Amino acid sequence: MFSGIVEETAKIVKLEKEKGNLHITMTCSFADELKIDQSVSHNGVCLTVVDVNKDKKEYTITAVDETLQKSNLGLLETGDEVNLERSMSVNKLLDGHLVQGHVDQTAECVDVKEVEGSWYFTFKYDRTKGNITVEKGSVSVDGVSLTVVNSRDDQFSVAIIPYTYEFTNFHNYKPGSIVNLEFDIIGKYIQKIVNQYLEGMNLKK
Repeated sequence: MFSGIVEETAKIVKLEKEKGNLHITMTCSFADELKIDQSVSHNGVCLTVVDVNKDKKEYTITAVDETLQKSNLGLLETGDEVNLERSMSVNKLLDGHLVQGHVDQTAECVDVKEVEGSWYFTFKYDRTKGNITVEKGSVSVDGVSLTVVNSRDDQFSVAIIPYTYEFTNFHNYKPGSIVNLEFDIIGKYIQKIVNQYLEGMNLKK
């Protein structure tokens, strides 16, 4: 479980395909603190550390084919930046919102506007997958906990302050960029319960 508060970005140093899997090696400041089997969020995707090179401050994760198909990790190139967050501890403040590290779908950045030192990013997603946003609700974009503004049926915007812009990979986004979305877990449960209720009512008719 994560909070959506990114610790830092890691830089991809090596990508290695093995059948349907992709081994991703990256470097970050706390790589020497990581342990094999530890869970870390990468652009909002919870993945397991499989190797650590403390001398080089590098570590490796493995993404299976399903993860590559349902997230933007399959689009990574050497030199790209990835948002990182280690899993929450029970005594950690929940500064963001509850994030599982299970990406629901990807979205495309369709607009970027700078407004008096901050930025507004608009993302468009496939509404047929059954996910929704609500005004002032929470959403995770590449693992970053954000508040929804201008919620619509198939798109939404988020406001990004300078700190978030600088210390996450938001500074790399432009129209056409693909990001990972994880919708609010409470909203997903409510939506499923309501849908099941409505389906039951229709069966009774």
